[in-house]
Amino acid sequence: MSRKRVLVADDLAPVLSTVAALLRESFDVVGTVSDGRAALEATLKLQPDLVVLDISMPLMSGIEVAEELTRQGNKAKIVFLTVHEDQDILSTCRAAGGLGYVIKVLMDTDLVLAMNEALAGHAFTSCFPSDEDMH
Repeated sequence: MSRKRVLVADDLAPVLSTVAALLRESFDVVGTVSDGRAALEATLKLQPDLVVLDISMPLMSGIEVAEELTRQGNKAKIVFLTVHEDQDILSTCRAAGGLGYVIKVLMDTDLVLAMNEALAGHAFTSCFPSDEDMH
């Protein structure tokens, strides 16, 4: 079975390097970019099987990138990687075409799982802390 091709977009260099290291065993990381416009352009050019998108990025948000990819009929599966533990943002990400929603503090355990689920056409969401932990 051929390895799936992945593009990773995050505006934080340490996150990009951590994610690339996490994925190296299972996926072919075809590119890493640090802003939304670059994510959109690279996805259209490289045609990865899956795109890992941060939500808060310069130039375009990950949500805007996902909406535009969907609008253009791009077939890449989308997994959001975010610090946002928010049901409303989760709903917006789902509406934009995202199958995965991984909270950054859980990426060591959840990211590859979410990506595999997305590639199979299934949704995956990291567990949010209980409401008592929220402020």
